Amino acid sequence: MEIEKTDVQPEITEQNAMQIVEVLLFSTEEPLSTVKMRDVVPQLQGFDLPKMIASLNTGYRESGRTFEIQQIAGGYQMFTLPVFADVVEKLYFKRQQNRLSVKALETLAIIAYKQPVTRLQIEEIRGVNVDGVIRTLLTRDLITISGSADTPGNPFLYKTTKKFLEYFGLNSMKELPRLKELDEIVAADSEITEKFGEEFLKDIAPEILGMQNYETTETNPEDASETSTE
Repeated sequence: MEIEKTDVQPEITEQNAMQIVEVLLFSTEEPLSTVKMRDVVPQLQGFDLPKMIASLNTGYRESGRTFEIQQIAGGYQMFTLPVFADVVEKLYFKRQQNRLSVKALETLAIIAYKQPVTRLQIEEIRGVNVDGVIRTLLTRDLITISGSADTPGNPFLYKTTKKFLEYFGLNSMKELPRLKELDEIVAADSEITEKFGEEFLKDIAPEILGMQNYETTETNPEDASETSTE
């Protein structure tokens, strides 16, 4: 006897839905949006996924788990708690050797705050050739070519990518610190100084990014991009 096939998806309970969300986030290597989760598992339609994720985090905290779910780069991903950072770094020590150089971080900071920006504009701010650094950032998918400038030679314009958000733990560019907040953030968090070094942090002061009078500006980082004439 042949069994008739059907496209009807079996119903799931709220508890099942929460388990599915958890296993999806546990299995992914990149942030998952709620839209992507529902594409993968259509039965999740109709469930409040952000609320479920909040409930999962509450359960993790109450049971003393070593991880939590964070919203990042437009999606959700599991992360170990900061208190265990030293332990994880020991496991992945070799990855530290692949950290960005100071020159790359300086260039990336300029692109982040001035995007879209040309290579020449970056060099005018940094005062050095950035061809090699640009290639490195493109290879690591931290920046991308967003078009061409309407200036002689039509040079490429560069902007940051979704990978940039993931690398720095940002959910969107709106979370990028306003320039006037940089000094306060650095002063309040010693881990930033340890990670990037005092010399680099001095180099990315607002003045070095070409953003004078930053103390009085209230411009959002996404709106702070200026395109100078080459």
